[in-house]
This record gives sequence, structure tokens and C-alpha cells, in this order.
Amino acid sequence: MSAISRRGFFKASAANAAALGLLSTAKWDLEANPLGLPIGSQTYPHKQRIADGDFAGLCSDMKSIGVGQLELCSPIGYKDFAKLSDGKETKKILADHGLRSISAHFGMKELRETHQQSIDWAKEVGMTQMGTASLGGHLTDGVASMDVIKKAADEYNKIAEEAAKNGIQQFLHDEGFEMAKAEDGKLVYEHLFELLDPKLVKFQFQMSAMRTVGDPITWFNNNPGRFISMHLQGVDVNAPMPDPGARRGAGQGRGQGRGGRAPQMAVGHDTLNWPKIFAAAKKGGIKNYFVEQSWDLTQQSVAYLKTLKV
Repeated sequence: MSAISRRGFFKASAANAAALGLLSTAKWDLEANPLGLPIGSQTYPHKQRIADGDFAGLCSDMKSIGVGQLELCSPIGYKDFAKLSDGKETKKILADHGLRSISAHFGMKELRETHQQSIDWAKEVGMTQMGTASLGGHLTDGVASMDVIKKAADEYNKIAEEAAKNGIQQFLHDEGFEMAKAEDGKLVYEHLFELLDPKLVKFQFQMSAMRTVGDPITWFNNNPGRFISMHLQGVDVNAPMPDPGARRGAGQGRGQGRGGRAPQMAVGHDTLNWPKIFAAAKKGGIKNYFVEQSWDLTQQSVAYLKTLKV
């Protein structure tokens, strides 16, 4: 398997970022819905509305701005989503607003302890993809041992094998554990790419993590078929890197300006070349993508995506 050199990525400056296809360009062809797929939104940033019982209102607002599908979080592993525990009712609310949900995030604890229950809920909603924000392996002074990485990968391969028997594709996001260093100096993410079964586990690329994980265009181009999904945030590649010490725990690095990341920007209002990213994403195997931002940034990002031709 070919993977990006993290060391090489950090040598890239603003001057050569354009050569990687990261800097924006003024002459883009425009059209709605990149890749011909519905524009999606992850609901985690809007969890308070769900906790308050306003899922239907959230769906209405999402549909009104041009979102076609939502990525949810499990009502078992995420307490703010507990009111979505009736999968059939959740599916009905989505359908009533012209939406669907084929993907959700699940906590590792529930995948270990109540995996079948989680699968049953996902299937009731109509999902075909189940993922987790992070494998959450133990770090010692911020570093993961190879034994920990291998144990985490073996466990997730088994979880994914069980999901596959139920017609579900398991995927892995990239949060705290994945962004940490292994004892050999590589990123944990790089090792997991080698250790996770490509038939059983796909990857979901988090754009706001790219300055740690590496250039998404290179990842997608060099690893066709390994990615299934993206979380979209605007990124300024020239901004100073935040203090890594501010990084939150595994699976919790979603806040703006936290998790060792710069404050977020709207998609299309940043320095990334989104047409090139989406073109590479098609080669990488992307089947869906979700804006994961505050409501104001979601509105701006979706408006931009509706104009983007890929």
C-alpha cells in the first residue's frame, strides 16, 4: 500500500502548497452537488437541538438549505441522541422531510458491548455504514505502542467482520488516537492503514485533521478504494498550528479551535482547492460527504457546495 509521507507533508510551504492542489483557484466550473451525490451534514454540531426534541425542526432546516442526507450519532453511545432510539420513527421523520441517513457514528464501548443492538438500530433507520470517531487506544505520554495499535486494529477488524455479516460497512474516522504518534515516530493513522483489513474497514477523512494526517488529495489518489466518506470543514493551510497539548481525548476532538486544530472556516471560504479534493475523492472511493460545522458555517458551506462542479 502506498501512503503519504507525513514528514514530506510538513516540508510543504505556502509556495509549494499550490503544487499539491491545496490552494484555491479563481477559475472553477460551477454546478450543484459535487460527485452527483447528495450534500450531507453530520448532526453532532447540532446535537443540542436533537437533545431538546427538535429533530424534525433540524431536518426541516437542513432540507431548506439544500442538504439531502444526514449522518447521525448512535442514541446508545451519544446521550444527546437518545431521543432517536426508535429507529423506525427516526427514519420516518427523515423521510417526511425528504432526507435519509445511511451513516452514523458509534462509540467504541457500545461496539464492544452492544454491537448487535447498534446494528439493529442502524438497519431500522436504513443505514449501510457504521463508523467510530476513534479506536481510543491507550497513549503513554502521548505516544502509542505498537502492541496497543495492533490490539486496537485486531479488535476493529473483528467488529467490522460482524458488521459485514449484517450487510453493514464499518469505517474509521481520525480523531485523538489516530492523530497521535506511534513509538516509531509515524502517525498511528499510518499504521492503522496497514493493519485494518481493506475489505472490512473503510476510512472517513476529516478535513480539519489534514495538517496532522496529511494532504487528502495524496491520500485519495494513492489509496483507491480505501475511503468511503469525508467530513468537510474549511481549512487555512497557512494558519499557525494550534498547540497539540490542547488536543481532546479520543473521539472528542470535534470542537472548533480544539483537538489540536485551528478554528474552522466555511468550505469554499478557505485556502483549499475543493474541485481537486473532490476529483481525488472520487478515485479514493468516496460514497458520501458531510459538512460538520456550526449552523452558520454549515449554511455557508452548503451554499458553496451547491455551486461546485466536479
